[in-house]
Amino acid sequence: MLRWAIIFLVVGLVLALLGFGGIGGAFVGIAKILFVVAIAVFLLFLVLHLLGARRV
Repeated sequence: MLRWAIIFLVVGLVLALLGFGGIGGAFVGIAKILFVVAIAVFLLFLVLHLLGARRV
């Protein structure tokens, strides 16, 4: 998911440089959302791992 966020960010920046500011801004907005979701999923799995990891 983080890969998709980086792809959307790069495409958005390229579009903004080429003069397509509206579409570029939308792509950057999607990249922000994907980045936040990726961080939230990472933290969720980290907490689940720490709570569920018990040595036998």
